[in-house]
Parts: sequence; C-alpha cells; structure tokens
Amino acid sequence: MTYADEFPASPQGRPLWLVTLADLALLLVGFFVLLQANQSLDRKALADGIRAGFGAAPQAMAPDPLAVAAAGVFDFAPGSAVLPKSVEALRAWAREAVSDPRVSLRVTASVDGTARDVDPGTGSAAVLAADRARAVAAALAPVVPGRRLLIQTAEPPSRRQAVVTIAFTGEKK
Repeated sequence: MTYADEFPASPQGRPLWLVTLADLALLLVGFFVLLQANQSLDRKALADGIRAGFGAAPQAMAPDPLAVAAAGVFDFAPGSAVLPKSVEALRAWAREAVSDPRVSLRVTASVDGTARDVDPGTGSAAVLAADRARAVAAALAPVVPGRRLLIQTAEPPSRRQAVVTIAFTGEKK
C-alpha cells in the first residue's frame, strides 16, 4: 500500500487551467473598465464634490511642490526665535536657488517639544515655531521674491530648527 491510496479521489470538475483563464479574463475586464472610467474623470470636480459632501467650500488647489534640496538654521535657544548665527551663507544659498524662476523656497520651523521651548508670552510651541519661521523668512526676504517664499510649522516637534527647502514648482502656464 502506498500513500497515494490513502487520499480520496478528487471530484470531477473543470480543468484547473480553465479556472485560471477565467480569473485572468475577469482581471482584464476590470482593468479595461478602470481605464474607461478614468478617461472622463475631472479631478477638480471630484475634489469639489467631496468637499461639498463634507460641507466645505470649493477652493483652488495648488500642487504641492517637489522638494529638491534643503539648508537651515539649527540650534535656536530654548524659547527663543532669535537667529543663533549669521545667515549670510543661507542667503547666498537662497539667492542662487531662486535664480531659477521655476523654484520656490519653503521655510519649515519646529520646536523640540520640551516645556522650556515655548513662546514666553503665550506659552505656545506653535507660536514659537511660527516666529522662528518668520525670523528666517525675514532674513531671506532681501534675496527672495515674496511670492516664492512660503512659511509653515512642523508637527510633531523634532528639534529647535528652521529648515529651508528648495521646491520645484514647474513651468509657469
């Protein structure tokens, strides 16, 4: 007696290759339906429809620029937005970066998350991070056109810094 004799006989049915072929055909039909559905998709109308469903007003959406390179100001004093050192090297870097009209600069500032690293007047870490971003943006203002300099704060807290990234925004239409 062999081990093959211990297993029951398999029931008669469709050949396995036919089931696999049917699965493949179903996947192809689904793929072509997806292609056909995406031909007439208006992404702005879809986004506006989703916003309207949640009760928000339609708005113009700017594409998020692609970050290319970064520099920054690090080691702010706890609770302070005073620039810790000269920013001449950062200004020179920014001046060269904005010589290309297709880029913009984004200043992202953060706090370290400790109880000491908050705005002394309000006790808010977010206000201090915004003050740090504004201080760096003000230092870069003489060399960067205003519409090409964006300011934001970072969440969650990381360290006492303000990072400036070069973002490729693309050709003007």
